[in-house]
Amino acid sequence: MFWRRRPTEPDQPADEGRVSDAAIEAQLEAELAETEDARTTAQAGGETPRPTDGQLDTGRQALQAELPATGGGPADGDLVAGVARSRGGFVARLKGLLGRGDPDAATWEEVEETLIAGDVGAALALEVVERARRRRDGAGPVAAVRSELTALLVDREAGWVPHRAGPGSPAIILVVGVNGTGKTTTIGKLAFRYRAEGQTVLLAAGDTFRAAAIEQLRAWGERAGAPIVAHAPGADPAAVVYDAVDAAVARRMDVLIVDTAGRLHTKSNLMDELAKMRRVIDRRLPGAAPEVLFVLDATTGQNGLAQARAFHESTGLTGIILTKLDSTAKGGIVFAIERALGVPVCFVGVGEKVGDLLPFDPTAFVGALFG
Repeated sequence: MFWRRRPTEPDQPADEGRVSDAAIEAQLEAELAETEDARTTAQAGGETPRPTDGQLDTGRQALQAELPATGGGPADGDLVAGVARSRGGFVARLKGLLGRGDPDAATWEEVEETLIAGDVGAALALEVVERARRRRDGAGPVAAVRSELTALLVDREAGWVPHRAGPGSPAIILVVGVNGTGKTTTIGKLAFRYRAEGQTVLLAAGDTFRAAAIEQLRAWGERAGAPIVAHAPGADPAAVVYDAVDAAVARRMDVLIVDTAGRLHTKSNLMDELAKMRRVIDRRLPGAAPEVLFVLDATTGQNGLAQARAFHESTGLTGIILTKLDSTAKGGIVFAIERALGVPVCFVGVGEKVGDLLPFDPTAFVGALFG
């Protein structure tokens, strides 16, 4: 199973303000009743209202350059080409600094500054430099820095697949993040990948705040051969999840991918909504343990890391999808985010094509960076 947050240690003091189990159960029953009402209302209204022509055009334009023109599974993108900017940016400078012979104190200071410029982060850059300077394995300073960066990446199972509650139950993936990171597009690419592997996929349009988001997800679903569960714009997202889980179980789907509204991590009411969706999943499919994947735009650097940290504290992320890695010369954010959160990057986006969302392989990534 994928990495998960460690449980609270048994010797830690209990929270004095803990709400009783009875109170939690009563609150959940009330929330589920509200969700059932919203679900019934949505179904009574008939088919989901179609967005306006302008909203449809927005969705289609977003997809035009992204969807393949022909059927079949996507061909995997090129990781080496995808990290070319980072390899020719901060990594090339590192190799230039450390390739001039035995580095002195001033050179190591420049190495630290270069790591910071590559979005590794100030504290982490200092740690990497100090450890690299202490290495005495004879491999040289470039290899020392490379080894220390590699050591920052968290352990993970090879060939990761999302957790399933049991035989016949779907794996559930909640995709979260802020607006503008390519979240819905990433879901479409994930659907293509799983469908190409021969798995059945169901999409849930949990981003009910933007009508164009529902249409965009619907278009991705049609091209990937993945049905979609959607309600009217403005509907309760938990009601969408309620129906989607039931549909995934009834149709014996392999994977259920849930889109969620792009949100700022400072909006507590929207973060609470994510918690409600998870509670609905827990009640409809006990033991599901959904994966919560955060979509991070690699070009946002340390700002994106702050966003991911806030989401992790609120929702318990199980993985990161790093998009637009091909658009930045600062690929050090991969090391920073894994070290800061202890949460592995599970996919990286290295281009606009549907096959350019790649499973993250730490060894291949470091090899592609250093060439």
